[in-house]
Amino acid sequence: MNLANKLTILRVILVPIFIAFMTIDALWAKIVGLLIFIIASLTDMLDGQIARKRNMITTFGKFADPLADKMLTTAAFLVFMQQGIIGAWPVFIILVREFAVSGIRLAAAAEGEVIAASFWGKFKTVTQMLSIVVGIILMCIPQIPSNITALIIQILVWICVVFTVISGVEYVVKNWKLMKLK
Repeated sequence: MNLANKLTILRVILVPIFIAFMTIDALWAKIVGLLIFIIASLTDMLDGQIARKRNMITTFGKFADPLADKMLTTAAFLVFMQQGIIGAWPVFIILVREFAVSGIRLAAAAEGEVIAASFWGKFKTVTQMLSIVVGIILMCIPQIPSNITALIIQILVWICVVFTVISGVEYVVKNWKLMKLK
């Protein structure tokens, strides 16, 4: 197993640790959760750079990297939802896109093709990760009223939903030929 794939696996391992700290009702725990999320997000950037630079791109990496991203961002959105900051609709829309794209990737794999992340897919992930980091930072500033924090996080999440839908439509349009509807 190469270094890039080990970083992807590390990101997966960090997800439940992130959730555990984010669900503790203490400022120190939110700060630790934020740091874990940032470290996990940086592994996403690093694993791709390392894989390309050292020619370590693998089929496992092409599948596992986007799944690890989905696990990390979905975990954060579920934490926001569990804490009553966002509603179910944006999380539902994001999950529908993620399942649809994963289904397209599975259909491609059945045809012997591997679909790497597109620009819009990567942009969606970066937007989600940045929005989550900003949201958690806001949660760590007790001087900001919780209703203002919640409103800002909701706006950021709905911006993420827009890019999520755009990237999802792009995957469906670009890969429609793989969907053999008989």
